[in-house]
This record gives sequence, structure tokens and C-alpha cells, in this order.
Amino acid sequence: MKRLLGRFLLWLGGWKPSGDPPPADKYVLIAAPHTTNWDGYWMIALIFYFDLPIRWVGKHTLFQGPLGWFMKWTGGLPVDRRSSNDAVGQLADRFAQHERIAITMAPEGTRSRRDYWKSGFYYLAKRANVPIALGFLDYEKCEGGFGGLLWPSDDPKADMDVIRAFYEQKTGRNPENSGPIRLRNEAPETVAP
Repeated sequence: MKRLLGRFLLWLGGWKPSGDPPPADKYVLIAAPHTTNWDGYWMIALIFYFDLPIRWVGKHTLFQGPLGWFMKWTGGLPVDRRSSNDAVGQLADRFAQHERIAITMAPEGTRSRRDYWKSGFYYLAKRANVPIALGFLDYEKCEGGFGGLLWPSDDPKADMDVIRAFYEQKTGRNPENSGPIRLRNEAPETVAP
């Protein structure tokens, strides 16, 4: 049923699925660019369309109130970012508990412009020993889906160079809200603004 619903929602919005689902049972999926609340809607439609065991991470306040059940039904995992409660460790434990699971994270962390991506997706993949899948929404082409897989190394800058190259041609709904694709622990003098 979810697959039919995903197909219908994409058709209704004029969106096309792109790429093949990652050939892995477990992975961290980047959701980028993230410049509008509409991103969540299209992401869920694509998850349903591809019929994948994908869970997505969202701030805990999204799961409060009358729509909390719906957020969980769509695969949402609430995370309280206000306290340091080892969210990466808690999410890494999820990989150990399942034979097939993907956890989606939006490294931009918010819909407004930021100077750095949040590094949780990167360190979650390293800690859980799973690859990073490059997921995208491109509003210019009205398509979303998957790029390749990246196994994180001990060189964040080299890994981020691969990620930057992939996302440089992807356009968010509000491009002015997209900041540079970089992690805080990359050497500033080696990263283009």
C-alpha cells in the first residue's frame, strides 16, 4: 500500500524517482539539500515509492501533539538535540538491532542557511560500520532518489570532496538557504566557501 501511495504522491507533484536504491542492507542516507518543509513530504513519498526500510531522524518536537503517530508511522525517529545524550550512539544501536535498516539524516540540520553541515551522519556511519548513501531532492529537475555509496574513511575532507561533487548540481527549493557543504572539522583553508 505504501508503494502505491508513494507513486501517487510523486505523480501528483510531477516528481520523478531517480537512481537505484543502495545495494546494501544497512546504510546512513543523506537527505540533501534541505531548504524547505516540503523536503520531508517528498522524502517520505520517495521512501514509500522505493519500498525501503528507511527511518528518518527528526527533532523531537515533530513527534508531539496529534500528528506524532503519523510521524512515527512514516518511519520517524525523534531525537532531542538540546541535550548531549549520545544520539549517534543510540542510532548506531539501531543498526545492531536490525538486519535491514537505513537511517536518513539531513546534515544541514535546518531549512535555513548554515556555515557547516552537522557531522552526525558521518560519525554514525563510521560508528555503525555502514556506508553513506547519497540521497537527494532536485527541485530544478523535479526528481529525487539516490546516487552512490560512500564508505567513510579516516579522511573527512576527502570523503566530503566526493559528497560535494555529487551535490553541487542539486538544487533545493530555496537555493538561497543552502550553505557550503562542509564539516566543521575540515581544514577551513582547504574548503571552498
